[in-house]
Amino acid sequence: MIDRQTVERIKAAANIVDVVSEFVTLRKAGSNYKGLCPFHDEKTPSFFVSPSRGTCHCFGCGKGGTPVGFIMEHEQMTYPEALRWLARKYHIEIKERELTDEERREQSERESMFIVNEWALNYFEDILRNHPDGMAIGMQYFRSRGFRDDIIKKFQLGFDLPDVRALGRAALQKGYKEEFLLKTGICYKNDRGDLIDRYAGRVIFPWIGVSGKVVGFGGRKLDAATKGVQQKYVNSPDSDIYHKDHELYGIYQAKKAIAKEDRVYMVEGYTDVISMHQCGIENVVANSGTALSVHQIHTLHRFTSNITLLYDGDAAGIHAALRGTDMLLSEGMNLKVLLLPDGDDPDSFARKHTAADFRKYIEEHQTDFIQFKTDLLLRDERDPLKRSEAINSIVESISKIQNQILRDTYIHDCSVRMGIAESTLINQMNRFIRGTREEEQKAVRREQEQQALNPQPATPITHTTPLEQAKKVERLMAELIVREGEKVLFDDVEDDEGNHFPLTVAQYIDHTLRADGLSFQNQTFNQILAEAVAHAGEPGFKAEAYFIDHHDINISQAATQLSNDRYQFISQPVDVNEDMDEKERQRMRQEEQDRLREKTEHLIRDFQMDYLDHRIKTLQQEIAQSSSQPERMRQLMEEFQTVQRLRGALAKKLGNNIML
Repeated sequence: MIDRQTVERIKAAANIVDVVSEFVTLRKAGSNYKGLCPFHDEKTPSFFVSPSRGTCHCFGCGKGGTPVGFIMEHEQMTYPEALRWLARKYHIEIKERELTDEERREQSERESMFIVNEWALNYFEDILRNHPDGMAIGMQYFRSRGFRDDIIKKFQLGFDLPDVRALGRAALQKGYKEEFLLKTGICYKNDRGDLIDRYAGRVIFPWIGVSGKVVGFGGRKLDAATKGVQQKYVNSPDSDIYHKDHELYGIYQAKKAIAKEDRVYMVEGYTDVISMHQCGIENVVANSGTALSVHQIHTLHRFTSNITLLYDGDAAGIHAALRGTDMLLSEGMNLKVLLLPDGDDPDSFARKHTAADFRKYIEEHQTDFIQFKTDLLLRDERDPLKRSEAINSIVESISKIQNQILRDTYIHDCSVRMGIAESTLINQMNRFIRGTREEEQKAVRREQEQQALNPQPATPITHTTPLEQAKKVERLMAELIVREGEKVLFDDVEDDEGNHFPLTVAQYIDHTLRADGLSFQNQTFNQILAEAVAHAGEPGFKAEAYFIDHHDINISQAATQLSNDRYQFISQPVDVNEDMDEKERQRMRQEEQDRLREKTEHLIRDFQMDYLDHRIKTLQQEIAQSSSQPERMRQLMEEFQTVQRLRGALAKKLGNNIML
């Protein structure tokens, strides 16, 4: 358990811009910052970070929160785990008691898998540095590749002993469960049920996620018969915390450099990434020889829109350079390609050049992808059929580009280079664009047909039920409590015992709802109201700041969303001029209070009206079902008439100006 004082220190130290920048490239937008939302796929930034409020919010999907809430949502952590993450970031020491066996059992399965992976990483590192076999075999291999000790440490490289049962024994002795050794894929069971180490006898390359957590491992086999040249890797299998098509090797070590340079270099293998870092080029990641996925592209797009593919200059490198490129273009990435001199890969080239020389070579030789593809496919090609196929492939790639002006520029360029009428290329490009759209529409129709075959009960979207309307008004009331709950509506109220006191927005809402026997359907809103009432009148109490920074993450997240709502139901602050006399100031403050009171009362009446509408509808249904029960029918009819009278009286107060 983390003590309250430490929690407050962590919250005070956590800077929302600093925290979000770990995962999203932010750009200044007035007094705020904005970037691509990390919680849903988008090409136009709708994710805003407010330094003054200490919160972030996406106006597309609605997610965000305080630094703690953001880390919880982004990293799928619990509240204490997010606090520990921030404590590590800001070097705040946490003193807490050891978890009991029962508490350890209650740890989430996902977190348990991360814990086991973290232990395995330390196990592999320790063997590499301290075990005779680790130093003689593993460290010798890394040094033969020219890796310095600081780089080996930076990427947390390791070595696993050849004994296939050693790791399993060590983990079980430390109290780690076999269940999680199997679920992470660190171990598997053979036919006899023995726990076998997946990476035995291999050097280890840990996969570190964007947040710094160990998500998986890659192990390279060292075969003495071939003096370590044999390339054979085994990677972690897919699990709850590791999906190979989601991860990028080196992203954790590269993310700051990618954002700073506004470009990422994509290579194929582990050693390519490590050698480039050692050379001094850090904005580099690898997809380990597989085609890029949409998930990986979205991860990169958070930090930059510019990507350069670095591959060998041989046939395999050329083939790799062409894989997944149309997907990169369709996702809005600006794509360049660089093929290194024949016989070199990024690893060997980096070891032979300084960072300055490598960068200079990249700048002088990287080629726009469309130009690269045009030169590659049409170079010395005389066969009309093959030339036609090549041109079609180039135009199809151009059709994937989202920016229309850029598409037109490429088409014009290709027309000149290929000697083909621009109108011909445009017509063909438009056919590809139409074809893509038709495929998308077919996919939507297939999904709709599937839903028709398996219909789900739903309320018609053309009609808002009383219950749905009540939820909308309820949200507006909760927003009012969060943003202005501490403001005084009535300066002098007398209770039954003759006591006089001011009445705040939160107190007035609470009193009115209680008098009618009403409450919110959303229990978080009820808790917000109760706490706003409990703290009413406390010196310096500001509802918005209090709830946004609340220790209950559900309340904190709800308050953040309510305070960032697109349709904010708030009063404008009084613009009090210093030159005004006291009487004029008092008049303006009174006008503000009157406006706020009118809005609050109107919202409460809307809430009451929606409740009555919902009750009338329910009574009508119950009356229809009670035709065979005369006494029950009579009781329902009496209540129905009473509710109708109440609704009529309330409608007169509201008039025709009912909020929607």
